[in-house]
Amino acid sequence: MKKLNIILSIFIFYIILNMIIFPDLYINQTLNGITAWAFNVLPSILPFIIFTKLLSSLGTVDKLSKIFSKPCKLLFNTPSISSFAFLTSIISGYPVGAKITADLYANGKISKSEAFRMTSFCSTSGPMFIIGAVGIGMLNSAISGYIIFIAHILGSIINGILYRKLDTKSNDKKLSIKSQEIKSKSIDFSSIIIDSVLSILSVGAIIALFFVIITSLSPLFSLFPSSVSSILEGFIEITKGCIDISSIFQSEKIAIIACTFVISFGGLSSIIQSMTMLNNLKMPIWLFVIQKLSHAFISTLIAFVITLLIF
Repeated sequence: MKKLNIILSIFIFYIILNMIIFPDLYINQTLNGITAWAFNVLPSILPFIIFTKLLSSLGTVDKLSKIFSKPCKLLFNTPSISSFAFLTSIISGYPVGAKITADLYANGKISKSEAFRMTSFCSTSGPMFIIGAVGIGMLNSAISGYIIFIAHILGSIINGILYRKLDTKSNDKKLSIKSQEIKSKSIDFSSIIIDSVLSILSVGAIIALFFVIITSLSPLFSLFPSSVSSILEGFIEITKGCIDISSIFQSEKIAIIACTFVISFGGLSSIIQSMTMLNNLKMPIWLFVIQKLSHAFISTLIAFVITLLIF
């Protein structure tokens, strides 16, 4: 642990030194990160965070999720309310699924083990990013976007089945929320807005931070072929990675497969965003990373099969 802290400290000093030597470059990259957040993330995620919190406060979520009780129990070994987190995650993208999972645990709706199982399939990107930004905007093909989206979602379902037996191996009771139950009779709209805005601002800060980190690592990435460096960048931040993949890979088939892997893994940026939301769960980051890696490999395999059938 001490060695890791030393390495991390050296890397941080290296970034700070670069920022002092090349201030214009790093200011521009920070602005690029903020722009990517403002145009790709903020419009699609903020409304969903607010509206899902409102639905939860109204008790609508509990009523609607009951119809999914048997499928969720059979496939994922999770309660019916996990279907709400899954569907919302599919629609809105990172890191809303993680946020809803954390909120359900905080509200005493699910246990810690159930929350850990849910993170394996309730952490997905959304159609606005995959089909709109990546498919149409970057790959110039809506079909490519649909292939990535289908592979990504099917991968998350299979991934959830893979972790259905996951257990925290600790005292696994749902949180007691007697004091919160009294408050839930009336909707605290201002608290919902403030909490949602703070969550989305933290996401923006993380994206901007990782754009800076990618810039600092660019001398290292330049040592690799451009095809490899684009995927390495995707391991850090998916938007930057997908932009580079779409411009470097000439084969649409390979670009689809590479983007599927990058999007399903989520990049360190999305992982940190999700872990920020899951803070009250005390979930080990290594476990979440393993879940995202398995999701990435499964989705990539599905995308490969689909491209073989279509192209």
